[in-house]
Amino acid sequence: MKKLFILLLFLFSCSEENNYLDNCFDETIINKDFFYIKEYKPVCGCNGINYGNSCEVINFRGVLTYT
Repeated sequence: MKKLFILLLFLFSCSEENNYLDNCFDETIINKDFFYIKEYKPVCGCNGINYGNSCEVINFRGVLTYT
């Protein structure tokens, strides 16, 4: 099971990092009280990190752009 998780993490990791990290975060948009369904639809943030879904990347991490 652990090997499968590591393989999936590798397969779904971001393929390239964005060099626009100065414009990647905005702490003012973080809203930890925001309620959302924890549906796994991975997105790649502008910082090159994978997140579980678009709601998490914006409301809990303050990442401005993702794919």
